[in-house]
Amino acid sequence: MLHHIAIVGSGPSGLFCADALLRQRPDLKIDVFDRLPTPYGLVRFGVAPDHQGTKAVTRQFDRLFAGGNIRFLGHVQVGRDLLLADLHAHYDAVVLAVGAHGDRPLGVPGEDLPGCYGSMAFVGWYNGHPDFRDLAPLLDRPAVAVIGMGNVSVDILRVLGKSRTEMASSDLTAHAAEVINAAPLTDLYALGRRGPVEASFTSAELAEIGRLERVRPVVNKADLPESLPLGIAPAELKVKEKNLQLLHEFAERTDDKPIRLHFMFHQRSEAVLGKDRVEGLKLVGRETPLEIGTLIRAIGYYTAADGDLPQSDARGVIANTDGRIEHGLYVVGWAKRGPSGTIPTNRADSKAVADLLLADYANDTAPPKEGSAALDAWLLSRGVNVMDWTCWKRIEAAEIAAALPGSPRAKLAAWEELRKHRQP
Repeated sequence: MLHHIAIVGSGPSGLFCADALLRQRPDLKIDVFDRLPTPYGLVRFGVAPDHQGTKAVTRQFDRLFAGGNIRFLGHVQVGRDLLLADLHAHYDAVVLAVGAHGDRPLGVPGEDLPGCYGSMAFVGWYNGHPDFRDLAPLLDRPAVAVIGMGNVSVDILRVLGKSRTEMASSDLTAHAAEVINAAPLTDLYALGRRGPVEASFTSAELAEIGRLERVRPVVNKADLPESLPLGIAPAELKVKEKNLQLLHEFAERTDDKPIRLHFMFHQRSEAVLGKDRVEGLKLVGRETPLEIGTLIRAIGYYTAADGDLPQSDARGVIANTDGRIEHGLYVVGWAKRGPSGTIPTNRADSKAVADLLLADYANDTAPPKEGSAALDAWLLSRGVNVMDWTCWKRIEAAEIAAALPGSPRAKLAAWEELRKHRQP
């Protein structure tokens, strides 16, 4: 009989799944585990700091935790503090919502030079992820290149290009703001292997680039078709039409601003150049390298699992069938389907897996496992220092209290700062 469920990961996919389960079975007891002391995963550490409207989904998650049948167990790493086998011993079913946190490499010489970063690390640095608090990226040269033509790439370029005033209402971390504001930037490059029609950024993200105070988008009109080719899926047509319109408008810009953002299509990286750090990027078929001091890879992610959690396959996801890994073990979100879609995409995806899980147990007659009561004693006996929802609320209160005028919070980003709130 299904009664106790463990969800590994407190990002949107895991919490949407919990919500869907409890809406159908309000009697369920759900424990949500996260290796970080803070919940919300991608919302806190992936969504751009100036997109506060997108982060508002956390209000729904706050109400979920206030409901009484769901707990947050932060600072508990499944695979280190306890194993998947331990969860199976205490819970009737387990849902993995571990995301995709490994940056895909370029696979070219020189990408291990100082000054070259994966987007997960770079975004984590400016969003206050404690793993990347001390990344200390090199931003001391005039030019930065970002490889990738998706929303992550555009987010990074926008955060780098915005003025201090434009970022005042964001929750950009103080340590990142200091470095970015001091950076002597004059040229930003967005590099894509394919053409403008194939770019995967959304029109809203692209339009924001055109409204920045100190950034002028630069597009070579020769790179742009006059109209879209035939055969584009109807679901993508509107966005691609708007993207092409915006890029044509960018190509006509002649305004003078201190930072130029160059959109460069049909570019393949051959090598990252430099002796002791990044100094340039060699592109296939281009005689003159780009002179840059920083290179950021925004070309995708893969699921990197810990301990006895299932490892990702060649696609970078955990092998599954519609979210089922095996009976009693399920996967949602990026670990299930790859890093695609927006946060609302996870809602329908997670609900489908929740429906599948409940259907699998519809006729199950086995007695329920002991659940959280037995697990709490197990964790205590092994000295695992859980940081629960009350600890998170202390962290949140401290962040809000320290916020600068106009900003929603001043994120605590160092492990030692976060762990201080284990006790009141």
